[in-house]
Amino acid sequence: MPRYMTPGAAGMDLASSSVEPIVMAPGQRLAVPTGLAMEIPQGFEGQVRPRSGMASKFGVTVVNGPGTIDSDYRGELMVLLVNLSDTPHTIALGDRVAQLVIAPVVQAIVEEVSQLSQLSETARGAGGFGHTGRG
Repeated sequence: MPRYMTPGAAGMDLASSSVEPIVMAPGQRLAVPTGLAMEIPQGFEGQVRPRSGMASKFGVTVVNGPGTIDSDYRGELMVLLVNLSDTPHTIALGDRVAQLVIAPVVQAIVEEVSQLSQLSETARGAGGFGHTGRG
């Protein structure tokens, strides 16, 4: 079962349910089974996030972090990992591979405009990457 490891933890740890060890080659991406399925309430999502310990010690992280589990998904939770190190990494049954944060979701109402001038003005405007000149 996923669980919070400390009273102040935002995420609960997800563990591998694979009976056979999973060996990840350098650069390899794969889906690690958790053996879990859940019903997340409407208006919420599950965010699958990397574990900092796995990333710093082994160079293994969540590929699409954070991954999203929608409230209407009912299949098994799989954790998409990538081995960014230059050595193989083995994941054993019960190894904690990611963390799950349950968070509220707001669905936007999308309206089409024909010109940018129809959007409200801001001090930033259309300034994109690096527009403030700060690193």
